[in-house]
This record gives sequence, structure tokens and C-alpha cells, in this order.
Amino acid sequence: MKGASSRVGRGGQVYDYIIVGAGSAGCVLAHRLSEDETTRVLLIEAGPVDDAPEIRIPAAFSKLYQTKYDWSYLTECEPGLDGRRRYLPRGRMLGGCSSMNAMIYIRGNRRDYDAWAAGGADGWSWQDVLPYFLRAEDFGGAPSPWHSTGGPLTVSEGRSRHPLADAYVTAAQEAGYHYTSDFNGPEQDGVGYYHLTQRGGLRCSTADAYLRPALSRPNLEVLTGVPCTRVLLDGDRATGVEVERDGELLCLRAEREVVLSAGAYNSPQLLMLSGIGPGSELASYGITPRVDLPVGENLQDHPHVGLCYLTETESLFTAETPENVRLLETEGRGPLTSNVGEAGGFHRTREGLDAPDIQVHATPVMFHEEGISPVADHAFMFGAVVLAPTSRGKVSLRSALPSAKPRVLHNYLATEEDRATMIRALRMLLDIAAQPSLAKHRRADFRVPRSTDDAGLLDFARRELQTLYHPTSSCSIGPVVDSRLRVHGVSGLRVVDASVMPTVVRGNTNAPTIMIAEKGADMIRGL
Repeated sequence: MKGASSRVGRGGQVYDYIIVGAGSAGCVLAHRLSEDETTRVLLIEAGPVDDAPEIRIPAAFSKLYQTKYDWSYLTECEPGLDGRRRYLPRGRMLGGCSSMNAMIYIRGNRRDYDAWAAGGADGWSWQDVLPYFLRAEDFGGAPSPWHSTGGPLTVSEGRSRHPLADAYVTAAQEAGYHYTSDFNGPEQDGVGYYHLTQRGGLRCSTADAYLRPALSRPNLEVLTGVPCTRVLLDGDRATGVEVERDGELLCLRAEREVVLSAGAYNSPQLLMLSGIGPGSELASYGITPRVDLPVGENLQDHPHVGLCYLTETESLFTAETPENVRLLETEGRGPLTSNVGEAGGFHRTREGLDAPDIQVHATPVMFHEEGISPVADHAFMFGAVVLAPTSRGKVSLRSALPSAKPRVLHNYLATEEDRATMIRALRMLLDIAAQPSLAKHRRADFRVPRSTDDAGLLDFARRELQTLYHPTSSCSIGPVVDSRLRVHGVSGLRVVDASVMPTVVRGNTNAPTIMIAEKGADMIRGL
């Protein structure tokens, strides 16, 4: 990004606000806080500028996995998965995960936010947060009372409607699930196609939507390739951050606030490296405890298990042709505009639920071995996630060295409730796969359960489960931050990202993270 680091010198600078992490939340904050030309705002990103061509090509996001644009985390050995470890890709560049995700725009269920408010998160009910979703959005679909235009973030209908995605939507209706045209509308339940954060068929990250329009402001400075090592404290006040640049440690000062927007893994790590966290654990690493808080606890994610079938129908496996590249570059259309997870739905797997308990993503291509193994054949997949998991994990330190990756234990499928939900979800998926509209596309099984009794389905889930990239709640409202996202016991320090969610929302988490940043910006400005 031109000018991203040219205006920042060698240290000693003083700013009003320092934002750590230029991801889905940090770019929003940088834009909103720098709207006041009397404030000095610094945005710090550990990763590089978002300059890889694969970032812009919607169908190519998995090519960024395990590159310099990815934190490439792994879980610890997961007890609920028979000791298996799972790969956790996270965006490490301007735009963060919004530069590397499947671009699905889902707000979550209104009951999620009302439950937050009922649990003590004052000001976070559905009616409180909806205006911030609308403020962010520039909706390109048909006019709707559920959407708005004029915001920074372009939200559109997908430009790729692959026949295999169409087949899934039809098969789900054949299995008895009704069609819905808008999962962000009056009803979340049903099957259909996802809205996407795309602009002209290309990815619209928060770096595109929020940061680039603000770069010309003289009061906004951006550092890339500069990891933050800790928050600087003077007594019980945050006064700035320490960063590493070109092998040198620099202290950067914030007169008003330090804001951590480094995500559900890195924000708690930075707090703990700064002495804010579980006191006995920090002391065991030689870190002097400053504020004893349950930082890193309550970690949540959406566990995903998918079925995969080989097919004679041409999939996205062969989409990267010169003609399709030309279509994308010149007209913003064609199969390379696919977000991969084109279709899906929200469903209730048992009676008595007041909201969906699973979400399905259908992909017209093989997504093999957590997206890091090469695709070798034409295939299609569809998988389910447990939307409201009761399992809880933890982020903790591996070392007092800031360069060490944090320990992440998600505890996937740790509770009987989560296991039962996943078993019901797999039965539902197998039923959809048997419907005529999908059965005609099935050439052979590729990844399906060996048996369909409870034990066989659970064994399959334990072998095949992966993240759906939605970690949240490790610095949640209540235990770690207050309802205005201020860290308990420390003045001048907030956390503004997905880690503050009391519980993970029912749906993809990028749009809610952007909402949190929009609302957080108003809180920081005292609005």
C-alpha cells in the first residue's frame, strides 16, 4: 500500500491513539478515529502490505495459507479429536482475515446480541448493534429494509452461481428445507446463497473499504511489518506500546488510548506479555503480573465437518484458465469471482430450539485437508458447523518471548451437547446428499462416514473436523473488558475485535467484527 510506512520515523513519537492490528477491526478504527483531523492516529500491523494478487481473486484465498500473509497457527493436541492438532489460518497483512476469508457477509442471529445484553453487556442488544451494521454497509442488491447503502463496505450478491451450488440449494429444498433469499433479513433459517463482501466481483477487504480512503489524511500513519511486543504501562495506565522494527525495540506513546485489535489469538497474547492476565500463569513465565484477569479463557470457534463427493461435473478445480482470468480482470465476472462457499443455510436439528443450531457451507470444489493439500479431481463438498458450541477453549502463552506463537486449545467437541449436535448435522447432510438433484452429480464417495450409527458419525467428525475460522471471546465483555471495551483495571487500554464477544454469534464473524469496530470507534470518541 503506497505510503503505508513512509511517514513513520525511528521511534519516540507521540500519538493520540495507537491501534495494534490492521485487520478487520483495526482498519475500521483507523478510518473512524482519523476522521477527526485534530487527532494523531497510528495503525501498526505485524504483517506486510496486502499486495499478493491472490488477495484480490476471490476463489484463490486458500493459496495464501501458510505464506507470509498467514500467522499459520496450530492448535494443541485436541482431546475431543483423539489428540489431533488442527491448522488455524489467520490473516497477517493489511486487512487481516478480511483479506483472506471467504467473504461471506452474515450478521448473526438477533438472539445472539440480545443474549449478550441480557448477560450484562449493556448496549449490545440487537437494536443497539443494528445501526452499526447498517452504517458500515453499501449494499449492491435489490433495495431492502434490512440493508443500507453509502457505507464503506461493499456487500453484494455473488457473481458466480456454480451448477454444483445450485444443485445443493435444490437438493436441500427436496429434503424439506425452505428457500430464503437473505440470511440477513427477517428470518435466518433456510437454504440459499450468501451475500459477499465483494466490489465488482473482487474482494472488498477492510483495507480496501476503510483504510485506503483514509491514507491521504496527514493525521493517520501506518506501520507494516512491525510486530508489537507489549503494551507499556505506567502504574495502572497504558501509555503506549513497544514494537520491534529492523531488530530494534522502539517505544511509541499514546496520549489518549492504546487499542488492541489483533484478534482472538494475538490480543490476549499481547495482554499477557504485558502482565495483564492470569497472575499465577504469568509469574511462571517470569512476567510480573500487573492485573489479574482471565485473559485467554472462554475461547470459542465454529467447528466444521464436511462431506466430499467426486463428480463428473466440472468444478472450480479447472477454473483458473486464461479466459476466466480475463473475465475477472476485465468484467469482474466468471468462476474466479466465486467465494468457494457460494451457498448454504441455517437449520435447527431438533425441536424446541429458538434459533438455528447449525450452518451449512456448500462448495463446488474439493477443499482437501484443511485447504492446504492440492486438489486432484473434480469434487463438491458441503459441511456443517455447530453454531452455538458449549465447548470452551483457551489461549495461553508458550513463552515470554513475543515471537513465540501462543498456545491455542479449542477443546472442539468437548461436550456431549456439541457431539450430539454434530451427529444430527451429519445425518441431515447425508439426507441432502441422497436427494435427486445432488445424487445425479455424485460419481464416487471421497470423504464420507464409514457408518451412519452414532459411533461411526462421531468417529468421522473427530477425524475430519476443522475450524471454520471464527475464533472469538478470549477477551470477552464481562470477565476481561467492560461494555465499553475498556480493559478492567487499566485506564487508556481497550480491546476492539472478535475477542470481546461474550459468545460466538450464529454465523460468519467478519461482519460482526466490523460492527464491533464501528461501535467501538464511537465509544472511544465518547459518542
